[in-house]
Amino acid sequence: MTRRSGLWTALLLATALAAGAGQEDLQGLFDGTGTKIDLKALLAQTKNSVPKIDHVIGFEDRYWVEVTASGKNERTRLADTGMSIDGVNGGVVSGTADSEILGIIQKAGFTVVRATRLSSFSPDDFPPADGTYHNYEEVQSALQTAQGAAPEYATLFSMGKSVEGRDLTGIRFYKDDGKEKPGILFVGTHHAREHLSTEVPLLLSQWLAENRDREDVRELLETRDIYIVPLVNPDGMEFDIATGRYRWHRKNMTRNSNGSVGVDLNRNYAWGWGGRGSSANPGSDTYHGPSAFSEPETQAVRDFIESHPNIKIMLSYHTFSELVLYPWGGSDEPIADGRALGAFKVMAEKMGGMTGYRPMQSSELYVATGDTCDWAWGAKGIFCFTFELTPRSQWQGGFYPGAGAIQGTFAKNIDPALYLIDLADDPYRAGSGRVASAPKPTTTQTGDNPI
Repeated sequence: MTRRSGLWTALLLATALAAGAGQEDLQGLFDGTGTKIDLKALLAQTKNSVPKIDHVIGFEDRYWVEVTASGKNERTRLADTGMSIDGVNGGVVSGTADSEILGIIQKAGFTVVRATRLSSFSPDDFPPADGTYHNYEEVQSALQTAQGAAPEYATLFSMGKSVEGRDLTGIRFYKDDGKEKPGILFVGTHHAREHLSTEVPLLLSQWLAENRDREDVRELLETRDIYIVPLVNPDGMEFDIATGRYRWHRKNMTRNSNGSVGVDLNRNYAWGWGGRGSSANPGSDTYHGPSAFSEPETQAVRDFIESHPNIKIMLSYHTFSELVLYPWGGSDEPIADGRALGAFKVMAEKMGGMTGYRPMQSSELYVATGDTCDWAWGAKGIFCFTFELTPRSQWQGGFYPGAGAIQGTFAKNIDPALYLIDLADDPYRAGSGRVASAPKPTTTQTGDNPI
């Protein structure tokens, strides 16, 4: 079964179940085949079990869950159970959870509308139709190609190492004339299954290299210090695609003390670490780790930023939902600095207009602590944004939207990238309206594989 047909089969099946079931059944749990799930039996089956690394970890005991939760406070309370919230549609929240977390959700008083086994979606592992996406080695090769196309500006670097020893490779665009210049950092793929968040910054590196001779682009390359790291979580990404079908893996590949695998890197930063919207349960997709910055990947981001104080703006790419998010994520309160808040709002609204994405403070969705941008702003004063890329919903492709999503998504996101590069000298200019027009991009197409 192909990735597309698997998703639509699950959707049609869920629709059929809803149409044919009574209210009591709708509030029960289903495994995607119409079979009622016995939650007690699942909990007994998985109790004290240790997942095997060479098997699909927890795949048969993980679910796409739909839960009723109205309003931000209820969504935050739901996030506190350890469920990964990946979509909001009116009063129904969707995301991933295992049987243990399903039990916690029910005990917390929530109504579980439906839970479909992730295995029933049956998407393939970078099949021929998705061959445009890049695995780890292909990312390295693509970055080398981009660097080779613009040697007068571009150099490669390693931000650090992953749990399994892979380099977190990046590309720097900088005119080496002995002058210190304002910096900006683009990062992708904190979460392993969000492959489109690798492709957009990777395409950005190619676009900058290919368009270096254009006057407007050349001015940015010669007056800014631009860093792009497309793949912060290479181990998790490789694990997600390793078996011939996507594993829906979110976290890195740390082996936890209870035998589970992975820490949510976007809950592992120090600002507000361990608070609401993250989980102390190692089996949860939002497990925050044993301590702040416990993971080599988040340590690498921290150390890189601390050693590059010229970085004034940061953009972290994620999927999905089509949102432009800014701090705080870990607090309902707005940023106390009114001038900075004004600049954040102007930038978010401007970029929302460029992309069609919805701009908002992160915590308007739900409160989640320990994320990248809260730390970048709170600890370092960096204007940090999170982009939730295409699509809007799980049923439009979710984490696996297909190769056809890449070029269109990049085309929407090149203007915001150039806009932020321009503002890196003084982000507060956004609040005053003194912002140069973003250069008009020429989207490149290089056959079936964009890089």
